[in-house]
Amino acid sequence: MEHHFLDQYSDRDSLIHRLDPRVKAITFFSLVLFVILTPAASFSAFGFYGALLIILIAFSKVPPIFVVRRSLVIIPFVVIVGLFMPFIKGGRSLGNYSLGAVDFSVTYEGVMLFWNIFIKAMLSCISLTVLTSTTRFVDLLKGFETMHLPKLLIMILSFMYRYIYVFIGELMSMRIAKESRSAGGGKRFHLKAIANMVGVFFIRAYERGERVYLAMCSRGFDGTVRTLNRLKLNARDIYFSFSVIALLITIRCFAK
Repeated sequence: MEHHFLDQYSDRDSLIHRLDPRVKAITFFSLVLFVILTPAASFSAFGFYGALLIILIAFSKVPPIFVVRRSLVIIPFVVIVGLFMPFIKGGRSLGNYSLGAVDFSVTYEGVMLFWNIFIKAMLSCISLTVLTSTTRFVDLLKGFETMHLPKLLIMILSFMYRYIYVFIGELMSMRIAKESRSAGGGKRFHLKAIANMVGVFFIRAYERGERVYLAMCSRGFDGTVRTLNRLKLNARDIYFSFSVIALLITIRCFAK
């Protein structure tokens, strides 16, 4: 099973694709951790992180435009969170502005806080996009399981991956049914119909989950994810992870 919005390019053959899922998860999450712990004023460090990601994308053979487009999804959320930071954060003033009767100023600390949120969110999103685009989601879950992550979390992610299209189809059929039965009507009428749809959708999802669980239990399911392919570390995986993490430590220690 392959989701175009999650692991569209996971079937390609590249150096990154051939790595063990556990090594990729550790390496890319380490990159995210280093990005998060880097001070906002370390502009050169963020530049080196970006260059490292460009190199990894080139080795992965995932189209760069796909990675950029997928990462831009977070921009609206970043803007919502950080847009007003330059105006409400106290500190050294960079300029005073007036909008009618309202006066406000932009501060250096506020701009830096917005930059901190923006660059770390972008680099982290790009890292995780490369990870999911080069690894089959089933293999990634298997790697998490061997790393002893909580089984409940792994099962929730597994069912989300498997049934998300089923629920999307269910929502689309309910939407079509609503539109075919509610021509015209006021805003209040449509809001009430949507509220009823949400309730019905929750009940259907719950009932489907119960049926799937009972079906799995009747076939001997014991909570363990089983796959045909076995995960096996080799020297190439170790060299890759060691090289990237060593490079991250070097950037963090020497880049200012």
